[in-house]
Amino acid sequence: MRNALAFAFLLLLAGCQTAPRRAAPPYIVGQAAPEGFASEVRLVTTDSASFDAQAPAFFTGLGAAATDGTIDILALSGGGSGGAYGAGALAGLSRAHARPDFDMVTGVSAGALLAPFAFLGPDWDARMQQAFTGKRIANLLHSPVRTLLARLLSPHGAARENPLFVLVDHFVTPQMLAATAVEAAKGRRLLVATTDLDKHETVLWNMGVIARHGGEAARQLFRDVLIASASVPGVFPPVLIHVTDGWRDYDEMHVDGGLTTSVFTLPLIAGIQSYALSPLHGARLYMIVNGQLAHPPQTTPFNTIDVLSNSFVAETTYKTRRAIVENIASANRLGMTFRMTDIPVEYPQEGFIDFDQKHMQALFNYADDCAARGLLWLTPQQSVRRSMAPARTPASGGLACPREIDPP
Repeated sequence: MRNALAFAFLLLLAGCQTAPRRAAPPYIVGQAAPEGFASEVRLVTTDSASFDAQAPAFFTGLGAAATDGTIDILALSGGGSGGAYGAGALAGLSRAHARPDFDMVTGVSAGALLAPFAFLGPDWDARMQQAFTGKRIANLLHSPVRTLLARLLSPHGAARENPLFVLVDHFVTPQMLAATAVEAAKGRRLLVATTDLDKHETVLWNMGVIARHGGEAARQLFRDVLIASASVPGVFPPVLIHVTDGWRDYDEMHVDGGLTTSVFTLPLIAGIQSYALSPLHGARLYMIVNGQLAHPPQTTPFNTIDVLSNSFVAETTYKTRRAIVENIASANRLGMTFRMTDIPVEYPQEGFIDFDQKHMQALFNYADDCAARGLLWLTPQQSVRRSMAPARTPASGGLACPREIDPP
């Protein structure tokens, strides 16, 4: 894998071809949207005017969807191959009949690919497991080389030769869109983050609005948003989304949502706006971090690939920690109950692009077992203590579940 990454990196440095595209919209905040879709289909997270306009209906509908009077929110982080952890966790909760009926699901990167399955509930668990442990995701193992070769040799055809495109296109079916539309009509919300590379901004997509639009155009946009959210630059090609403001047509370049936000519950602007967010008071927030929040020290070899790889992991780890702290602050402000889970530091994860099918299945099984035994959720404080403590194993031996050992 390291040699493949080295080759991919050299190809990236050598690449000089540029695929044609239309200009990006010349404004950070505007009315441009995918053709045929209302501007409410997405939100730039710093757009205060649009947030103020959309928030009342958005949160009122969300409150109506909470049949027991309390909103349940699931936030899914990025993490590459760590998405198998979130998939296993949800499957185990289903087996234990302990899975909340999430009224809102948010996803970034690998969490975005998981989000529709989480949103649609246990009836979709078999397809979720296939998506995260099957042969199609194993094809991502060599995708850095495949994708960069496709981009260098044939930039026009790169998207459909991309293993990530093949994976997502297979699972985003008309049936998935129809089921999402039904749940969105009840007021439930499914949100996915991408990074608009032209604006350098996080964009949140309301996938329920896309699904309710219906037709092949909706399926393609739904698919492309998921692909974009998981398209790590240099590993997968960016996604061009065609938009119009009614006068001119533009292209927007979207890539991995994890570049700008690791995991989210609310738009960035919600932290400083005056809107009360009253429906969220007392909500229950659950967060699945599809990665590790600490890593055992290892000697970094003095070469470019290992330095870049470890730098990326360090940046991602700290970005995720900061996002968790921001969510803790929001939860405290709104009186939410906050529970989370992450891959324990002692779990032998090879890396975020380790898409080996056996490793993905093992991670899925581990999370599935922990969730089924009621050993999944921690408070954020317990998670921090566990991540910072020396690795230990339970008395029974083997790998400890997140909640199995709570350090003092």
